[in-house]
Amino acid sequence: MTSPIRFPRGLYGITPEWDDTEALRLAIANAAAGGMTALQWRRKNIAPGQRVAQAREVVAQCRTLGVVSIINDDWRLAALVDADGVHLGRDDGSLAEARIALGTDKIIGCSCYNEPALAALALEGGADYVAFGAIYPSSTKPQAVHATLEHIKAGRLLAESRGERPRPSVVAIGGITAENAAAVIHAGADSVAMISALFSSSDIRATAARCSALFA
Repeated sequence: MTSPIRFPRGLYGITPEWDDTEALRLAIANAAAGGMTALQWRRKNIAPGQRVAQAREVVAQCRTLGVVSIINDDWRLAALVDADGVHLGRDDGSLAEARIALGTDKIIGCSCYNEPALAALALEGGADYVAFGAIYPSSTKPQAVHATLEHIKAGRLLAESRGERPRPSVVAIGGITAENAAAVIHAGADSVAMISALFSSSDIRATAARCSALFA
């Protein structure tokens, strides 16, 4: 029997750079229908006037669908739109500051790239999940550092060694598809994050279902 984890096991969708909120909402609904368990709202290029509005709509929709909502980079925005949590990269502020602001009931995930030592620090600081990647070449971040399945295994050992229940989760990201996700899950990833492989798919619901079935 697997131990309970803090961040949901399964497919973790990450939003593409779409300004069309209705199209994005439809895509999210289809992904959720296929079994997506969490969604990260990630917009690097969006007009300031649209930022809060789209984030708020996506978070509200996730709540209706029963999907965990995460805001990328910005814990202040996560607090403003009442998301379920935030994902922090290396330059997005301290985990401790985010935890104080968001409280203990919100999820905080941290990018750990290909550095288990960084994951150890994040876990010591109370991260709910640690993310490694890019596992495979990524069209979204072609210059991203390369993480391996060994990094996933190391992250899983770190998470389990803390002896916490529920334990922190391990997320894999970067170039993951329905075709190559099985190896990542077998290595110890609790969740696999996808952007283009999911949201650029001709059948988002079917793609989500294929990925979700790998966790069965």
